[in-house]
This record gives sequence, C-alpha cells and structure tokens, in this order.
Amino acid sequence: MTTTITVSTVIFDCQDPAALADFYAKATGGRIAHSDDDFATVEGGPVGLAFQRVAGYRGPGWPGDAKHVHLDLQVTDVELAVKELVGLGAAVPEFQPGGADWTVLTDPEGHPFCVAAGA
Repeated sequence: MTTTITVSTVIFDCQDPAALADFYAKATGGRIAHSDDDFATVEGGPVGLAFQRVAGYRGPGWPGDAKHVHLDLQVTDVELAVKELVGLGAAVPEFQPGGADWTVLTDPEGHPFCVAAGA
C-alpha cells in the first residue's frame, strides 16, 4: 500500500510569532490566517508558514552551524526582491556563498533564507 505525503506547513521557532508572520506575509504576498502571542500562520503559497513562540528563543545566526532549516524563495528579479525584502526588515549578511546564483538574507529574527531567480 502506498500513500501520498505532502508538506503542508513549515513551522519556525521564534520569539515574536506575530511580527515574523507579518514579515513573511508581506514578503510572500500571503495572508495572516491566525495570529496571537504564541502562534501565527501565513497562508497563500504552495506551503503554509507558521511561527511558534519559544521561551528564551535565540536566533540561529548566519553562517553559524546552528541553523536548522532555511527557505529558498524564487523571484523574477533578485536585485529588486532583495531591496524590497530589506525594506520589510530583512538583512543582508556579509557571508554570501551563492555568488551570482543566489543571495542569502536573514529575517528579522535571524533565520536565513535564500533568494534566487526562478524560471
């Protein structure tokens, strides 16, 4: 017997779920479906995003090896997307291993994500 398994949501540990949901909703064009002090969700893409408060949470830091997961975002114009994402609160770390292929950014709590040109 075979069953189909689909990833439905990626959940981030964080300090401020509402603020991080707001950042990713604006960044991806999604919408906040739920938000309170402990948990928030963003819908509207192929995979949902959720953010859960963890007491004493410390961001992963980049390029440290403490990161556990990162998102890859496909965009039509990397330079423009980086500018817009920085305007929303993302940061551009100094260490950039992708060369011209992708740009690493960090969200307002330090989670790294990559921005690359999509087809």
